[in-house]
Amino acid sequence: MRTLRFLLQKEFRQIFRDPAILRIIFMMPIVQLILLPFAADYEIKNINLSVVDQDHSTYSQQLIQKMTASGYFRLTNYAPSYPQALQAVESNTADIILTIPPHFEKDLVRHSEAKIMLAANAINGVKAGLGTSYAMQIINDFNREVREDWILLPKYNEMPTIEIVTANWYNPQIDYHLFMVPGILAILVTMVGSFLAAMNIVREKEVGTIEQINVTPVHKYQFLLGKLIPFWVLGLVTLAMGFLVAWIIFGIIPVGYYITIFSFAAVYLLAVLGIGLLVSTYADTQQQATLIAFFFMMIFILLSGLYTPVESMPGWAQVISWLNPVTHFVTVVRAVVIKGSGISDVLPELFTVLGFAIFYNSWAVLNYRKTA
Repeated sequence: MRTLRFLLQKEFRQIFRDPAILRIIFMMPIVQLILLPFAADYEIKNINLSVVDQDHSTYSQQLIQKMTASGYFRLTNYAPSYPQALQAVESNTADIILTIPPHFEKDLVRHSEAKIMLAANAINGVKAGLGTSYAMQIINDFNREVREDWILLPKYNEMPTIEIVTANWYNPQIDYHLFMVPGILAILVTMVGSFLAAMNIVREKEVGTIEQINVTPVHKYQFLLGKLIPFWVLGLVTLAMGFLVAWIIFGIIPVGYYITIFSFAAVYLLAVLGIGLLVSTYADTQQQATLIAFFFMMIFILLSGLYTPVESMPGWAQVISWLNPVTHFVTVVRAVVIKGSGISDVLPELFTVLGFAIFYNSWAVLNYRKTA
C-alpha cells in the first residue's frame, strides 16, 4: 500500500504539471458538451423548396404558404416547369420539388381528389427522407382542412370515427437536448479515460523512465494501478463537471439519482481505462497509441446507439454493439436521466460492464512485461 501511495502521488503530480493533459481533462469536455448538442439536432430545418405551380389557383397558393410557414421549408425557387426545377436540384439550391399539376383546385372540388408530386434530392438520404415526411404531413393536414371546409357533417353523424390521443412518456416535449446531452456526456467521459490511459505507459516508454521503474521492486499490478486510479478519479470529476454544464446550459436535472449514475460510471471507467492501458502495453510511441485509440473510439461512437438505435442495426452490428462498453453506458445514463431508473433496473448492464473491466484489465496486467 505504501508503494502504491507513492506511485499515486507521482502520477497526480505528473498530471497536474502537464498543461496539455489538464486542458484535455477539464476544457475539452466542457466546450464539446456545450457545442455538440446544439449541432446534433434530429430535426432538419431550412429545407430548400422548389415549387412548380401549374395551377396558380387559390388552393395551390394556400398549400405553398402552408409549407413555407411551417418553419421546415424555405422557398428558394419558383420554377415554371419541372425540368427547370431539376436544374435547381443539380445546382444544390433545391432539396425538394413540389409539382402542382394543372386543374389541381378543379379536380379537388369536383372529384374530391387531386394529385401532386414530390421529388427529393436523395444524395443526403436523411434530409430527403425527413423532408418528404414533413411535406406529406403538411399536405395531409391541408387535405383535412379542405375536407372540413367542403363536407357538411349532419348533426348526429352515425359514421364511426377513430380519435387518436398520443402521449410521449418521459420526454413529453420531445426535447432532443434531453436525449442527446446524456449520450454525448458518456462519449466525452469515454474519450478522456481511454485516450489518456492509452498514452500513459507509452509516455513512460518514450521518456525513458519505464526502464527505471522496471528495475525497482514495484510489482506490475501496482504500477498499472498507479496509472489507472488517477484517471479513474479524474474521469468521475469530468462526469460531475458535465452534469454541472448540463444543468447550467440546458437545464437538465436527472429524474433518477446521481448516485446511480456515478456508481455505474465508477465500474464503467475501470473498463474503458483497462482498454486504454491494454492499448498502451502494445504501442511503442504516443502516435501509435493515439491512432489505435482513435480507431476504437470511432467504432465505439458509431455503434453505441448515440445517433442510430441499436435495434435498427444489422444483426452483426448489434452483436458488436453489445460488446461495446459505451453502448451500455449511454443506455444507463439516458435511462437514469430521462426515465429515472434505479440501480436495480441497470443491473444487467452493470454486470456486463464489470465483466468488461475484469477482462480488459486482466489482459493489460498479463500483457505488461516488467523486464530489466
